[in-house]
Amino acid sequence: MTPFFVAILLLGLSSMATATNLFSQVFEWPDGLDYEWPSEANRTQEDETLEPDDIVPLYMAAYGPKIFLSLKKYGNIPMSLVSLPTRSASSAPPKLTPFPSWDMHENENWEKCNKIEEAKGLEVDSIGRLWVLDEASSKSNCRAKLWIFDLNSNKTELVHHFYFHDPIHDLVLDETPNGTFAYISRQSKQHIVVFSLEQNESWKVNTSGLAVSSIALSPKNQEPRTLYLSEYESSELYSISVAALRNGTRTANPELIGNWTAKQSYRMLLDNHGTMYAAFQWENYTSSWNSSQPFQEQRFYEAADLLPFYWQFTFSLGQSGSLWMMVFDEYSNPRYALLKAEIGAKSYIFEDLPEESILWHLFGIILSGSIVFSVVIFWRNLRQKRINSLSRIITKELTKYRTTSPTMTFIPRPLSPDLNIRAAEKSKLGTDD
Repeated sequence: MTPFFVAILLLGLSSMATATNLFSQVFEWPDGLDYEWPSEANRTQEDETLEPDDIVPLYMAAYGPKIFLSLKKYGNIPMSLVSLPTRSASSAPPKLTPFPSWDMHENENWEKCNKIEEAKGLEVDSIGRLWVLDEASSKSNCRAKLWIFDLNSNKTELVHHFYFHDPIHDLVLDETPNGTFAYISRQSKQHIVVFSLEQNESWKVNTSGLAVSSIALSPKNQEPRTLYLSEYESSELYSISVAALRNGTRTANPELIGNWTAKQSYRMLLDNHGTMYAAFQWENYTSSWNSSQPFQEQRFYEAADLLPFYWQFTFSLGQSGSLWMMVFDEYSNPRYALLKAEIGAKSYIFEDLPEESILWHLFGIILSGSIVFSVVIFWRNLRQKRINSLSRIITKELTKYRTTSPTMTFIPRPLSPDLNIRAAEKSKLGTDD
């Protein structure tokens, strides 16, 4: 490995060792979260039954200047998919904006099955589409759905109805030259679900007795890619090859990778450098693991002053190198805080250039700079040559002219022919007098 990449590796290790200190607070909500209501009438009507404690974020996706959250559909929560800005000019914490609109959330006519019922796992693909898992409400006879929204227009691009009602948990996206696949976990079920965007079809893949909880996917440039599965109510972490899933297999054989310190990982995520981040039920910390090395858990972020809660954190990576994390504290203020850490890595969705590619990229930059520098030097030399050549011509002509006019007072200024001519005319006038 080159010294350049050794330096980067050491810098990364140093950053990981102090990861908790990397986080800065973006917003806090001392009194709990609240919606951006369409009117005061709506607020008044809902406030009669809505408790701030009922608004609990479960899943997160980051894209551009927005954070998308899916909320636990608990009590009288009017909608479960919202967004909030990553920055605000106001000193007050931002409110939650229903996504894509208030009208897209179902609270009354459950049998139409054409609205968002209970949003779960979220992911944004490389071209700016938000993928949303939607679990059917216990009040309806609908099937679970997958929504795909174009974030440039906030319009629905596709709705896929699964073969089951519930449960549904989280998803990862596998973008390939031959199409895009979503791999979906179903909390405690002994299978995962594969969805093909091009075919608009989904199917079940048995996991050989492994009850799956959370799910994560290795970076795009690490082929063959690996799908990671955590076991429900267990500390065990497994992996399966993605190649067979792409080819339509109906049975997978997970291999044990290692054991986390805690049980029940409800959220896992890899960045495009291959580092995995994981959160656990009833734990006040998150862990990490460098997946290019044998399994070895490291403490990534720890909130020592927080009492453990069922679902303490939710986090996401975007394309800017920032890790976003929502922290929930049930027993003190602020109840919610949005944190941000600059870790220098993007979501697994985006490619991480290998060493050779980066070196060639740097070589291209250096080569381009050298060419520009050479062109500038060449142009300056050519310009100087033209000036020198013109100077010699003018000097030669003036010398010749002085030879044929012996009474002329000659002032040799080769680069200023006008001054030579005026001097000669003045001398000639003096001779006539």
